[in-house]
Amino acid sequence: MQRLSFTWLGHATFLFRSPGGKQLLVDPWLSGNPACPDNARSIRALDLMLLTHGHADHAADAVAVARSTGAHVIAPYELALWLQRKGLQSVTGMNPGGTIVVSGLSISMVPAFHSSSIEEEGRVIYTGNPCGYVVCFEDGLTIYFAGDTAVFGDMRLIAELYHPAIAFLPIGDVSTMGPEQAAKACELLMVKQVVPMHFGTFPALTGTPAKLRAFVEPKGVQVLELQPGETAS
Repeated sequence: MQRLSFTWLGHATFLFRSPGGKQLLVDPWLSGNPACPDNARSIRALDLMLLTHGHADHAADAVAVARSTGAHVIAPYELALWLQRKGLQSVTGMNPGGTIVVSGLSISMVPAFHSSSIEEEGRVIYTGNPCGYVVCFEDGLTIYFAGDTAVFGDMRLIAELYHPAIAFLPIGDVSTMGPEQAAKACELLMVKQVVPMHFGTFPALTGTPAKLRAFVEPKGVQVLELQPGETAS
């Protein structure tokens, strides 16, 4: 069994390769993502897709990628209904608190504090509550993928219930928490490694990994800063 590896495709899009060889894509924004490398805009093989909410900078390419790869999609319930109306058949709708096992991976949906909608033909369509995910891989390694969120006190419960080793946290500010709040999230989650995301894509997203590092490294938390297209394992 190999080590978990993951590639940042810019903004909040990540492609994971599990220890058992499964390909997992989270929040696919590829075609219009200015941070996504050109050679990563096409996903050819995929087993599973997770969506945290319906905003275009997280789900714009979900239908196209799911159709082309046949990947199973997990999403908040109302967003899952929208995907099914688009013709996707391999879709599971969930709500926070639930856990399912798909492709040998344990997927738990957890809360996020944000909003969720899709703009379509001039209308704003409600797509349920946003969420985060806790993923336990085949070798027992567990990660927390926050999606877009503010810091919230029940991150303590995520730590107590799931014991994630790595947290993937937004740090850009304005639409999500910034570096100082993300540092508090690391404390609540009791993680020793954090992967920053959702920063730098637009000028308004001013939070930086350097600012996060200044808050958390004195407390023994490693900031794993990736460049778009870079893979860590």
